Order: sequence, then C-alpha cells, then structure tokens
Amino acid sequence: MRIDKYLWCVRYYKTRNMVTEAARKNQITVNANVAKPSREVFPGDTITFRKDQITYTIKVLDVPLSRVGAKLVDIYRKDETPPELFQQMELMKLAKEHYRRAGEGRPTKKDRRDIDGYYEDAEDEIHTED
Repeated sequence: MRIDKYLWCVRYYKTRNMVTEAARKNQITVNANVAKPSREVFPGDTITFRKDQITYTIKVLDVPLSRVGAKLVDIYRKDETPPELFQQMELMKLAKEHYRRAGEGRPTKKDRRDIDGYYEDAEDEIHTED
C-alpha cells in the first residue's frame, strides 16, 4: 500500500492530499529514508513523520484494505511516539492560554500597562546585576 494511502487509512491525516503535501516537504520517512507519496509500505516498516509540532514514530503491523474506524486503528499500527512529546505539546498550549484565552481579543489598556511594567521590572533587574 502507498504511504499516503496508509497514513490516511490509519487516520493520521484527514485527506490523502495532506499526506502528499507532507511527503513533498520531506516530513515523512520510512525506515530512515525520505519517502515520496507513492512509496510502498509493508508490515514491519517504521514510519516517522512530523505533524502539529510532534514527531510521530509508528510501526506498521498490517496493511488495511481501506480506511478503518478509529477503534480499529491499533490493529494496523503500533505507536512508538514518546509520551514526553505529547506532554510538551500540552504545556505549550497551556502557556499560550495562560494569559488570555483564544478569542478574547486585544489587550486592554490595563493589560498593556501590566505588560510594560513587567518588561521595565525585568530591565531593572538586568541593570542592577551589572
């Protein structure tokens, strides 16, 4: 089975076109070799690809005949991605949402004063250490 069809079948990408674009950008490797979208995959192959700032590593256990349901995906692949990468991604999301939640708009005048005060305090600390 082609790599673009395989990654689409095991639900890592929403469309085959997205897989093709990732392969053209050299974001997908099979057994440590850069893969074209038409590269054939076989059971036992190790696929590494980057998606959403996470480098996934999966091992091909079997090749599905067509796209499978989410509950059946584990029959066809073994996810060997380190869990630390997912924890790091969660921390990045929390850091972005810490100050202002998405959709709350621009900073208010008070928010800007607080931000400026923070930067001034940081500069004062740098100058006092010298």
